[in-house]
Amino acid sequence: MSAPSSGHGKTAIAVGLLAALSGRGIPTAGFKVGPDHTDAAYLGLAAGRPGRNLDPRLVGAQRVAPLFAHGASGAQVTVIEGAMGLFDSLTGQPEVDGTASVAAALRAPVVLVVDVAAMGHSLAALVHGFRMFDEMVHLGGVILNRVASERHEQMLRSAMDDIGMPVLGALHRGDLPNVLPARSHGLVPVAHRTVEAGRAVRRLGEAVASALDMERLMALAASAPPIPGPLWTPAEAAGDVPFDQRPLIALAGGQGRPLHLRGDCRVAHRGRRRRRGRRSAARRGTPSGHARPCGRCGPS
Repeated sequence: MSAPSSGHGKTAIAVGLLAALSGRGIPTAGFKVGPDHTDAAYLGLAAGRPGRNLDPRLVGAQRVAPLFAHGASGAQVTVIEGAMGLFDSLTGQPEVDGTASVAAALRAPVVLVVDVAAMGHSLAALVHGFRMFDEMVHLGGVILNRVASERHEQMLRSAMDDIGMPVLGALHRGDLPNVLPARSHGLVPVAHRTVEAGRAVRRLGEAVASALDMERLMALAASAPPIPGPLWTPAEAAGDVPFDQRPLIALAGGQGRPLHLRGDCRVAHRGRRRRRGRRSAARRGTPSGHARPCGRCGPS
């Protein structure tokens, strides 16, 4: 599942689609292109199993398909949420780590989510351009987001009929609730299974289930060919090296503190050092919050 760019609603729709499918008792799995662990966590929460990242730059392009096959084992439907736009890349190399390259490697059909709030028949030109841009990417349909009215929806569906592109669902303005916790909270709501996170996933599932053509989406997913190559396995990755115990991985924890801006200087103060720095700064007449002039903003 991808979009022309960020901000079209693909995260909320991907999470809602997984929640709606899981609510029907269908085994699902969720993936996120790139290193975004927050989106992957919500996809996992909606699917009821760990969400995983597919990052060609981190693991190598040749390992994406085996890792996907490992993570999707036992699932009837998998949803892969793209990063940014379909042909974008944070590194400027979309042929290496973009969503389109992952879709091509997995031979997975792409559903394009488009915010159509300010669009009419120009949608046909946009979608046709995305369909023809890369012959290795199969665009299987579109989901219309933020449709203004019934008349607007009919106009957009007519535009898609003109180019032979299936419309797999339409969400009107207000249909997709803005309920996912703020991204600044990171993984905390999912890791702690907070009421807010669970309610957000449930509400998105309800919204998506009533607005999307679930049967056609499942049929599109079933049309994907088998994953090429072998599955990735932990035993293969570990090789013949014996381990006496499971590895321990340390993660930084605790609530973050905001950055304090002083002129053009950004200083993060924490705990005891912050309080001690303020007291000593007051005695020396340096800017509040700085233990000493930082060399860039200097004394006030």
